[in-house]
Amino acid sequence: MFKIMRLFFMAVLAVTAVACTEKQAPWREMPVRGNAVYYWRTSLQLDSTERGFMADHHVGRIYCRYFDVVLGGADVPMPNATITFGDSLQLPDSTELVPTVFITENCLRGNEVDSLPRRIVSRILQMNATNGLGDVSEIQIDCDWTERSRETFYALLSDMRQICQQHDIRLSATIRLHQLQMPAPPVDYGVLMLYNTGAPERFEERNPILDLRDVKPYVKYLADYELPLATAYPVFQWRRVVHGVTIDHEADLQTILDVKKAVEARRPDLSQLILTYHLSTQNINRYTADDYETIYHD
Repeated sequence: MFKIMRLFFMAVLAVTAVACTEKQAPWREMPVRGNAVYYWRTSLQLDSTERGFMADHHVGRIYCRYFDVVLGGADVPMPNATITFGDSLQLPDSTELVPTVFITENCLRGNEVDSLPRRIVSRILQMNATNGLGDVSEIQIDCDWTERSRETFYALLSDMRQICQQHDIRLSATIRLHQLQMPAPPVDYGVLMLYNTGAPERFEERNPILDLRDVKPYVKYLADYELPLATAYPVFQWRRVVHGVTIDHEADLQTILDVKKAVEARRPDLSQLILTYHLSTQNINRYTADDYETIYHD
């Protein structure tokens, strides 16, 4: 009898422990999952290599930069560098196109910021309708906000989210490492940008694209961050000239995997939606097919 009671209490404690663990997770369930890419060029046109890459690695979502928002005349935020769509554009079957908009931080200190959410959503809907791209199911906002601009930016996101909900559209936002120290923005989920993590002037000591030493100080914030998160990893090369010398920066596979392991150890859900930045034939050829499978699935 004592043995039965002991097993019973052990079972109750186990269930309670699991329940407590689940309650302790402050983030909601990730609304989307799978493999994805960023597309950050000025014209959306996929070649055979890019199409093949998406098919081979089961990439179901393209986060495509539609336009930037910069400060224009009279300090009014205006669209800039709008993408064009090829006449023969045909996205792979079952591919979701996610319009992504980059907002420069100084726009948040400009005039007519209150009307910006409505203008951004309206412009995206019009672009999709004009180019026969179908309905919009999600919009992503990219902005390097700081503590100084956070209140204005979160108000913008809150207004935009209400507008998006009227059209049955999700709203997501990019999250930089330093932003993990601040309260989470009012969006459905975030994409943690695990690239451009270092200071370019310290390139002789660390890779400015990605270095685990630059990521580690922020890992501690992940467990308590109250937002579902995806992760984005760099597959691009950054070429620049320093004092007349050409320097190429790129993240090696082992660094990407080391960072991936470190963040997923603190937040296992970070493996549910993984993006690579960004889609191009040149970037595809920088790594092997097995490398990409490891990034997406390991």
